[in-house]
Amino acid sequence: MTTHRIEVLGMPEPRFDEILTPEALAFLTRLHDQFAGRRHERLDARMHQRKHIENGRDLRFLPETAAIREDPSWRVAGAGPGLEDRRVEITGPTDRKMTVNALNSGAKVWLADQEDATSPTWGNVIGGQVNLFDAIRRQIDFTSAEGKEYRLGAETPTIVMRPRGWHLVEKHLRYTDRAGLGSPASASLVDFGLYFFHNAKELIAAGRGPYFYLPKIENHLEARLWDDVFTFSENALGIPHGTIRATVLIETIPAAFEMEEILFELREHCAGLNAGRWDYIFSIIKNFRGRSAGFVLPDRSSITMTVPFMRAYTELLVATCHRRGAHAIGGMSAFIPNRRDPEVTARALEAVTADKRREAGDGFDGTWVAHPDLVATARAEFDAVLGDRPNQVDRQRDDVHVTAADLLDLRLDGQVTDQGVRSNVSIALRYLESWLRGVGAAAIDNLMEDAATAEISRSQLWQWMHQRVVTAEGQLITRDMVERLLREELAGAERAPGDRFDDAAEVFRAVTLEEHFPTFLTITAYSRYLVDAPERVAA
Repeated sequence: MTTHRIEVLGMPEPRFDEILTPEALAFLTRLHDQFAGRRHERLDARMHQRKHIENGRDLRFLPETAAIREDPSWRVAGAGPGLEDRRVEITGPTDRKMTVNALNSGAKVWLADQEDATSPTWGNVIGGQVNLFDAIRRQIDFTSAEGKEYRLGAETPTIVMRPRGWHLVEKHLRYTDRAGLGSPASASLVDFGLYFFHNAKELIAAGRGPYFYLPKIENHLEARLWDDVFTFSENALGIPHGTIRATVLIETIPAAFEMEEILFELREHCAGLNAGRWDYIFSIIKNFRGRSAGFVLPDRSSITMTVPFMRAYTELLVATCHRRGAHAIGGMSAFIPNRRDPEVTARALEAVTADKRREAGDGFDGTWVAHPDLVATARAEFDAVLGDRPNQVDRQRDDVHVTAADLLDLRLDGQVTDQGVRSNVSIALRYLESWLRGVGAAAIDNLMEDAATAEISRSQLWQWMHQRVVTAEGQLITRDMVERLLREELAGAERAPGDRFDDAAEVFRAVTLEEHFPTFLTITAYSRYLVDAPERVAA
């Protein structure tokens, strides 16, 4: 008899029972029994780390783990079957249309994103699992409202699934521990556990494997927790140890100081690291927002991949990965084409070409794109460097010598402008409105915005206000100024029945204009607006 202590509080929808089976819920219960307490310990440690940084303690390479960094002998497991060549990876949410389009895109890998590109409505969370279940079994199709049919082609990318980060919960599932205490389930364990339980053996039989992107990790102890989750799960399903492969997003400033230690902790399950550029910028603003004027960054448009602190971060990532036999995967340019506007498309292709040429030349083994029309452009730049080789892991970057000061060198030439302030207000508002409607990846002003770019926008505004920044045009950035711009953006928004602009404005005020700085806007917005029956779910 299958027993579990996971209660389903979300409303039933078609085929959800195929995912939320008693056996799957029992597996989730085992994961929570084993790891929920350690998850809370890691989150407490994050809070203490942030306090230390706020109080003036600079990050450093850890002296207590120097022996790991200085030991030249260890390597990571490396690519699993189907992951050897990752020159172009397409990212996107797991709704049914996007799933089919991603699998038909011609990319080598699809990052099936249950995190920043997905608004975590109950329908999206479990519906995404249904779509992944079908995609892995090649039984997925889609017909649009206009009657257009989408079917899978013969060749499809390797799927690498991204679960939500350790900081998030799934309030539509309630876990009760052995002592009888109830709490929302861990979103990380839910996303990972359901996908792994239902699909691991099917993926292995198809010649690939259960592969994951790990988001928002801040240190090597969080990586160790994931590694223990993987080992436990492999044993639970009778799968050989090391079958799982993980690629860790280095998208927080603390993690940049522990890249080698993160690889070491995950070495028996690790394929590589990814340069998660947008969350990385957000992490820097969040951690140093109250320190001094020296930590104030200019307009988002000025923070390019070639500024000193971003250059140091990416070069260190490539050098670290290749020293340990790991893939280094580049990030996503925000520019996207517009099939109705040739000029926009031309500018996007030019920007993406330059971005991917730089990454391939720097030694990255692959890169991300957010739109199928960008796959060929990115592939051409990596083909020019890789040729017939699947990657360039054997290229050592012995010329790279990055110091702690280099990673924290935030001196930039850009300015904070009136337009930069308005742009941040506009992007954050419009993205939040999209997210509240259940759309987590939104094209705004010909850029692909997700939760990370919205985080940059609102955190910059918070920092500029609290640091009393004056724009290049002479305007002191205040709460009243941002509130006025918010009202103007609301007045000018294209309203439609069912839009969520008013709710989005309330979330914006809560995460931007209050004295307290919420660590993630998604926590506030999720609890207020995306939980179907909040009265049934304990906070």
